[in-house]
Amino acid sequence: MSVVEQFARARIVTDDDSQDERDAVPVVLRYDPQADPRAVRLVLPDAPAWTFSRSLLEQGLRAPAGTGEVRVWPCGRVQTVVEFHTAQGVSVVQIETKALTRFLRRTYTEAMATAFAHG
Repeated sequence: MSVVEQFARARIVTDDDSQDERDAVPVVLRYDPQADPRAVRLVLPDAPAWTFSRSLLEQGLRAPAGTGEVRVWPCGRVQTVVEFHTAQGVSVVQIETKALTRFLRRTYTEAMATAFAHG
């Protein structure tokens, strides 16, 4: 079993109109089938990592999904929004849908390879 890790650029969404594309930050998308084959992890800089359902991420690429601490929805044709809720507030992150789709494809390929190896 291999860990799937992918780096992407994300934009932290704020109410500040001065923010633009140069404010994109690096994020890490991670899938570890040994830790939890149904979960993915998103690591933002200077913030705790978020682990949530891989199916939630997939559903959120097509339509709004999630009702708890993590919510995902499409934002136009090229962006996906991931929203994280904590007692301290809400963090909203925009990530290119293409990067998320590529990451999910890699996780499913790894999950199939793992199933065949143990089958």
